[in-house]
Amino acid sequence: MTGVHRNVRLGGLVLVAAWAGVWLIGAGIGGGREEPPQPAAEESAAARTGGRELAPLAPSAPLRIRIPAIRVDAPLTGLGLRPDGRLEVPPPEHGDLAGWYRDGTAPGAAGTAVVTGHVDDARGRAVFYELGALRRGAAVEVARRDGRTAVFTVYAVEVYDAKAFPDHTVYGRSPRAELRVITCGGGFSARTGYRGNVVVFAHLTGTR
Repeated sequence: MTGVHRNVRLGGLVLVAAWAGVWLIGAGIGGGREEPPQPAAEESAAARTGGRELAPLAPSAPLRIRIPAIRVDAPLTGLGLRPDGRLEVPPPEHGDLAGWYRDGTAPGAAGTAVVTGHVDDARGRAVFYELGALRRGAAVEVARRDGRTAVFTVYAVEVYDAKAFPDHTVYGRSPRAELRVITCGGGFSARTGYRGNVVVFAHLTGTR
């Protein structure tokens, strides 16, 4: 994987802002027989407010992510940073595994939490293959170590070209509990891999 990494301060943490825009391009290998679904124009992140909101929860590590609308039910593993500053990736042999940035915001806590996963692998479809098919209003459930499940509601689904990835739009700080779910997208080239990323925007609307 190659790319230019930029340090951006988000929510008091210095992160590698390009980690999703770069590592996920290299993570997808076009193993599926057809390109994964891409977001519809009407799911644009232009609509960023509205709907029920819930006060943020205390931080607690996430254990599992479920997205019923696209039949995702996957374990979560914590991801750190490599010595070169890039984010670690879920093991390529475990396409059914998703990861979260463990030194950032825990899903459900105040701020912007980030979950990532492969779109495909050498065997075909991986955990987030259908992510681009999500629509506004869909639920994303994150089971946490404290026994609570944080329920998020999707309010936008976007696809961004890697060369114009909007770091602050995706990772910017928030007083409410926000979630981003990210995978490869934007078309596939056999020479360079996926050209961009699909990003799901969601905020906390319930617990159980």
